[in-house]
Amino acid sequence: MPPKVVGLLFLAAALMAQERNPFESDPKAAQAGEFQFRINCSFCHGLGARGGGRGPDLTLARKRHGASELEMFHNIKEGIAGTAMPAAIGSIGVGMTDAEVWQVVTYLKSVQVKTPAHPPGSAANGKDAFFGSAKCFACHMVDGKGGRLGPDLTGTGSSRSIESIVESIRKPNVRLAAGLTEATKAFPQEYETVTVVTAEGKTITGVTLNEDSFSIQLMDPAEKIYLLDKDTLRSFQKTRTSLMPAYSTADLSDKDLQDIVAYLISVEAK
Repeated sequence: MPPKVVGLLFLAAALMAQERNPFESDPKAAQAGEFQFRINCSFCHGLGARGGGRGPDLTLARKRHGASELEMFHNIKEGIAGTAMPAAIGSIGVGMTDAEVWQVVTYLKSVQVKTPAHPPGSAANGKDAFFGSAKCFACHMVDGKGGRLGPDLTGTGSSRSIESIVESIRKPNVRLAAGLTEATKAFPQEYETVTVVTAEGKTITGVTLNEDSFSIQLMDPAEKIYLLDKDTLRSFQKTRTSLMPAYSTADLSDKDLQDIVAYLISVEAK
């Protein structure tokens, strides 16, 4: 066989190898991938890949930017344009080789949980509850409709597990998001509760929209926005407590909650 043909065959084989996970089903590779994940990825995606303030839950079978091993490899290696996801090669603080990226992919596949394509609950009833009796829309936006005080929930279906969504509604203070990146906002949004007392003695409670060393911009529950100079305030306090109330079964039945979760997942599935 001519040398040129042999060379092309080797090149083709190398390219094909890059398209497949060389560590597929290798438990040692998954273990090495977990180590790489803890170092490079857990800050945003949380320990165990269950999601954090800045990154989605990666244990879900459904993923907004592709769930195949090759898609995951490219998302990690090259980053995802228009999101906070950086490239794993050449980014500040991140420097994984191709082999290490594949190990991370192997780890993520090993912890992936098969979620039902059609979770229990009625999406139609959930939409009615979200924009009606449960009044979720007063603070949260879906597909451009709703309030601005809380996080935009349009992408929740692919970024959060069902258990995580339920916990956020029943016990909103357990895992309060820090530095949550949203498609509708150009900066990481903090959802801490901020309480200030102005020079005139007025108490204002809300969430921070923007802040620097000298000023703070707040939005209160009525979506009124305040721009305040810090040096004029009588007091300034931040607490890791959500403005969202905890919904007990008396406030929101398990069935209605199931329906709302089904609706949020259906929005992402469109």
